[in-house]
Amino acid sequence: MITWGTTMSTLTSQQKSDYERDGFILVEDAVPPNVLSHLQSVTRDLVEQSRSVTQNNDVYDLDKGHSKDNPRINRIKTPHNVHAAYKEYLRSDALLELVQPLLGEHIRMNNSKLNTKAAQGGAPVEWHQDWSFYPHTNDDLLAIGIMLSDIGEEDGPLQMIPGSHKEPILSHFNDGVFCGAINPNDPAARLKDAVSITGKAGSLSIHHVRTTHGSAPNLGNNPRLLLLYELAAADAWPIGGALSVFVGMSQQELWDYFNDNMVCGVQSVTPRLRDVPVLMPLPPPKDASSIFQTQSSGGAKSAFATS
Repeated sequence: MITWGTTMSTLTSQQKSDYERDGFILVEDAVPPNVLSHLQSVTRDLVEQSRSVTQNNDVYDLDKGHSKDNPRINRIKTPHNVHAAYKEYLRSDALLELVQPLLGEHIRMNNSKLNTKAAQGGAPVEWHQDWSFYPHTNDDLLAIGIMLSDIGEEDGPLQMIPGSHKEPILSHFNDGVFCGAINPNDPAARLKDAVSITGKAGSLSIHHVRTTHGSAPNLGNNPRLLLLYELAAADAWPIGGALSVFVGMSQQELWDYFNDNMVCGVQSVTPRLRDVPVLMPLPPPKDASSIFQTQSSGGAKSAFATS
């Protein structure tokens, strides 16, 4: 039996101040060892199960060269729907005590993903702001990145641009189509200011929804395993047309979906409106099934292209 509620650390006033200033923080040794071991085991099993998969599906986004003998995965999609362990950890005190100081007592999960960047060339994620994919009525949203493996510079770590969460939303379009990536030649992106987020397994990062970030290919010898939760204050409501998951839902289905995804507290029926910059992610690219496909089919210009 896994004990999920063991609190390793709480967010300090300095960490909260750093988050507000920079738009991201790193919290070392945040995951209880028994929880980390369990999540790693579950993830290894899912990677093993991918050996029988030959094309992208609702669970896996496959990397180039994936095969039965050499499983290479970009992502395990919505892992909280694939295995209960990911959902249970999200709702544990060990994690909530780190995010409630930033989002309040009422928090909803928008999405989860597990980027399993394969060794020796695993796909990069081009520079982007999460906000460009799913604008809301206010920007009290963030993403938590839990390191399930040691992540060094050679492993394609997340890279952040300090202070970018307070700057304008940059264009994520190519030839008039949403491509989910910033043109790396745009001087406003300030890519020269990038900070790498590295650490031992069990550490985690938290970044604001408007913080510019990306990651290079994994040139290390092991997969880079990063579990990501995208969370929102419960009074942040998605702006219609931004999230395709809601297309075709009835009012009851939408309400049920919101409540099913509550992490703590209750879902607000009073959206909090703030004057935040918004560019709708429309028209969409040919394939928007994941950020990898959005950036590829949308013709995003790569900042990580190799000769």
